[in-house]
Amino acid sequence: MTTRGAGDRFPPPVVRPSHEDPLVRAGSESIGGPSGEHSAGHPWWTPVRVVLALTCVGFLLAMVQKSPCVADDWPGDNYRYAALCYSDVPYLYVGRGFADLSVPYADNGDRWRTLEYPVVIGYFAYGTAVATHALSGFPDLEVRRQSVPDLVGSLPGVQQESWLFFMLTAVLLAPFALLAGWFLARTHEGRPWDAAAFALSPALVLTGLVNWDLLAVTAVAGALWAWSRGRPVLAGVLIGVGTATKLYPMFLLGALLVVCIRRGRLPAFGAAAVAAVGSWLVVNLPPVLYGLDEWKVFWSFNDDRGADLGSVWLIWQQSGHAVSAGAINLASLIWFGAVCLAVLTLGLVSSRTPRIPQLALLIVIGFLLVNKVYSPQYVLWMLPLAVLARPRWRDLLIWQAGEAFYFVAVWFYLGGYTASATSGAQDHAYWVAIVVRVLAELWLVFVVVRDIVAPHHDPVRADGRTDDPMEPSARMLPRRRLGRARQEMTVSSNDVAV
Repeated sequence: MTTRGAGDRFPPPVVRPSHEDPLVRAGSESIGGPSGEHSAGHPWWTPVRVVLALTCVGFLLAMVQKSPCVADDWPGDNYRYAALCYSDVPYLYVGRGFADLSVPYADNGDRWRTLEYPVVIGYFAYGTAVATHALSGFPDLEVRRQSVPDLVGSLPGVQQESWLFFMLTAVLLAPFALLAGWFLARTHEGRPWDAAAFALSPALVLTGLVNWDLLAVTAVAGALWAWSRGRPVLAGVLIGVGTATKLYPMFLLGALLVVCIRRGRLPAFGAAAVAAVGSWLVVNLPPVLYGLDEWKVFWSFNDDRGADLGSVWLIWQQSGHAVSAGAINLASLIWFGAVCLAVLTLGLVSSRTPRIPQLALLIVIGFLLVNKVYSPQYVLWMLPLAVLARPRWRDLLIWQAGEAFYFVAVWFYLGGYTASATSGAQDHAYWVAIVVRVLAELWLVFVVVRDIVAPHHDPVRADGRTDDPMEPSARMLPRRRLGRARQEMTVSSNDVAV
């Protein structure tokens, strides 16, 4: 027989979506109706395992979505846009020197364009390139290194390797998608089913393999999980690693700061912030030491670029208003500063402390609304935060419908089916797609702000009693303090609230 130690709480009952979510409830009618009140569930198919299985389905659909380009050997013509199956991955195999195993961020004498992504993506892509060469029989690299860069792609075996490079990338990203699903399913006590909205997300299916953003998504999901387990240092480490993958995970610190101010937990925030900075520095140290100038390219590239795909600045520029990169940088900085101030104010004056995913989502959307570029896969940045901030299928699908509309429009724009992306011609259809996407994101902002201002609208707090499930007081105690209260008791890990 097991007993519970002081400070332990019985885990709350698992919230059933067919009882709580109107859209899921209506959909369940086609398969027998909502779950019965006395249903005990399947002994093996727990909610977390079901979420993992659904994530497998979602990621397999993401692979299928790219299958037209795979079947056609990743053509460089407009077919990749017409079939909506474009991915950066196979084209960067040659374009960034992975075909001859050029080390990312190392000085290659301007032979290859420097990889314009943060270092974790560089490490991951280089490791995948090494595996690609190994599976290809370690081709002779001297021939490639002595060839003109523009001709490397036409050398024997290189094109086949670029296809293999993509397929290996897809296989290696799959565990990260599963890990993100696992983190999200275990972040909120009693609400593992919320993660199903991530697993079966149209955003994951359409954009999961456009780039390497799933690595950063997993880091964000892991940071949320670690914080919910009372591990601020681990949360900070994951935020730092995520920021070394894509810049946006660092915005999670802003949400943590607001919540820690409200709850008087600034030491926990300090531990997370120091761990985030420390892990970011450690991960970035190797390329800083061996290729500082090349390492800086990510920062200079983003600072110098002008209005680009998906940005509201692109509409402004194409409508006849000249705007420099410096002016966009300044205006975007002012806007983002105002967003952060607004989120801080909202978090401090609201009647109840907002939940961390709610605040983090508002900050990320605020950043993306005025960013100089909005690549289709950026929707993934919001996904783990959105499914926890607003766990309602209706609102998530409204938002993702706008994102899907933009996903189709951007490829048609680049393919020249609505207007030429290279001629600078005005493409009003593409402008409409950008506006629709922005409005869809603003809808998400509206419902989340409403939930913060009026917590009875928040599905997580609709009962009027539930506090932030990511902030259980007992779990936030240091392990040693909890241990003293349990010294004379035997506690089964299966009985501890998770």
